[in-house]
Amino acid sequence: MQDPYEILGVKKESSEKEIKSAYRKQALKWHPDKHKGEKDAEAKFKEINQAYEILSDKNKRQQFDNFGAAGAQGGFNNGGGFNGGGGFGGFDFSGFSGGEGGGFADIFETFFGGGGRGSRSSKGKKNSAVRGNDIEATISITFEDAVFGCEKELEISKYVECSNCEGKGAEPGSAIISCKHCHGTGEIRMVKNTILGQISTSHVCEVCMGEGKIPEKKCTVCSGTCRMRVKERVKVKIPAGIDNGSTVRINGKGEGGLRGGPNGDLYINLSVSPSKKFLRYGLDIHTELEIPVVQAVMGAEVEVDTLYGPEKIKIPAATQDGKVFKLSDKGVTAIGNAAKKGDQLIKIRIRIPEKLSKREKELYQELANESGIEISKGGWF
Repeated sequence: MQDPYEILGVKKESSEKEIKSAYRKQALKWHPDKHKGEKDAEAKFKEINQAYEILSDKNKRQQFDNFGAAGAQGGFNNGGGFNGGGGFGGFDFSGFSGGEGGGFADIFETFFGGGGRGSRSSKGKKNSAVRGNDIEATISITFEDAVFGCEKELEISKYVECSNCEGKGAEPGSAIISCKHCHGTGEIRMVKNTILGQISTSHVCEVCMGEGKIPEKKCTVCSGTCRMRVKERVKVKIPAGIDNGSTVRINGKGEGGLRGGPNGDLYINLSVSPSKKFLRYGLDIHTELEIPVVQAVMGAEVEVDTLYGPEKIKIPAATQDGKVFKLSDKGVTAIGNAAKKGDQLIKIRIRIPEKLSKREKELYQELANESGIEISKGGWF
C-alpha cells in the first residue's frame, strides 16, 4: 500500500485540519467529473479517498503509523519484530489487502484479533448513512467589501441524492435484489493457505460496494450511482474585517448525503482586490499624503482620505519628509469584535515644485540670502 501521507501530500505530523484541507484540494483536482473517461484519474481519486479514510480516523492513522508501512512489505524478522523484507520465508500476503485500506492491519488483526478488518468494516458500514462531500469555491470582492462586510450570491454545481430514485439507485417501480456476486453478504470471503494453516479473509464486494443489494434496473437519471448533479444559488455573508485569502464556511451547503446522511459543507475562498488609496496591514491602514514645501515648513491643517470619509489633521511647522501621523480607530474592524479597530497611519511626502513663477524665484532667492545658503546658478535660478 502506498503511503497515505505521500498520496495527500502532507507530513506525518500534519494536523487533522491540514489533512482535511489537502484532501479537499486533491479530491477536487482528481474528481472523475473533471477527467471523464480517464481510468487513471478514477484510480487516483479512489486512492485519495482511501488515503483520507486512514488519516481521518485516529485509530486507523495510529495503526498505520505504528505498523502500516512495515506491514505493507510483509513479515516478521527472526527476532520477533517486524521487517520490510520477505518474512515467513517469502509467503505472499497481498491477498490480505481489503477494500478498506488492507495492508498490514488486515494481517495483524487476522493473526491476533480474528476475522480480519475487512469483514467487520464492511458489515459496520452496510446500509449506513453517508455524509456528503465538502465542496470549495472562490469569489472576488472589493477592498471596501472586505473592510465593511457584504453579502454575495454565487452559483455552485454539486451532487445531491437523486430525486428520481430517492437515493436507492433503482428505477422507480423496479426491485432491489440480492447481489449475486457476494450472495447478499456485502463482502467477498477468501481462504488462504499459510504456515499457520488456512486463514479466512474478506473484503468489500466491488459490485454492490458492501450493500449486499443491487437494483434490478438502474435508475435512468443517475445510472445507479444514487446521486445527481444540480446547480444551486447560494447567498454568502462576508463578515466585516475579512482579509484576502480567508475562507468562509457555510454548513450544510456541500454535496448531499446518502441514506439520511448529513450534507457536506461549502468552503468559500476569498480573493480581495487591492485599493488604489489604502494599504492594509492586519487591522491598520497605511496611506501617504503629499504636501507642499511651504506647509511642511510653516505648518498647516490638511484634509486626508480615510475609510470612513475625509478627516482633517494638523501638520506642525518643520515637519520632515517621511514623518508618520496616526488617526486612531480609523482602521479595520476586527472580525466578530466591533469594539476593536485598527488605526490609520499617514506618511508625509513633501512635494517639490517642478516649476516656479518669477515672483516665487525671487522669494526663494531672498530666503536663501537670508539663510546664507548658496544656490546653484543652474536649475530654477
